[in-house]
Amino acid sequence: MADLNSNGNVGLVPRVDAVAVSGLEFLRRLLDGTYPRPPFSKETDIWPVSAEAGHVIFEAMPSARFYNPMGIVHGGWIATLLDTALACAVHSSLPPGQTFVTLEMKTVFVKAVLEKTGKLRCEGTLLHTGGRVASSEGRIYDARGTLMAHGSETCLISHV
Repeated sequence: MADLNSNGNVGLVPRVDAVAVSGLEFLRRLLDGTYPRPPFSKETDIWPVSAEAGHVIFEAMPSARFYNPMGIVHGGWIATLLDTALACAVHSSLPPGQTFVTLEMKTVFVKAVLEKTGKLRCEGTLLHTGGRVASSEGRIYDARGTLMAHGSETCLISHV
């Protein structure tokens, strides 16, 4: 898919429209440009690359504008990338009329991320979807396939 961070519409999908389709259909509409990319995507340089049932891939471009006082990419930005993929892996399993919120998340930072690290790839995989709770896990890799961070997430499912 195209790099949605470099072009395209930015905005919000009306909630009534967002919950009218399955989570997977929603994600695919983001990918094909039917739906606008969310504002945070532009601000954080995080964009979706693919979405299948139970598995999503996002890419992100670290830069010095995300540096913390130690001169490395802030852990919060890395956690945001993970949260995005982990939550979307859950979203990809939901039927129309269901939504979710993150209940808890764990992030493990394996290596420091710098601007020169280059584009990152984050893969999120669904572990379980139940009637009220779903869980997922994910990993962030650099272009060479080096593991940079990994994590897991639990989401609360709600019915609209």
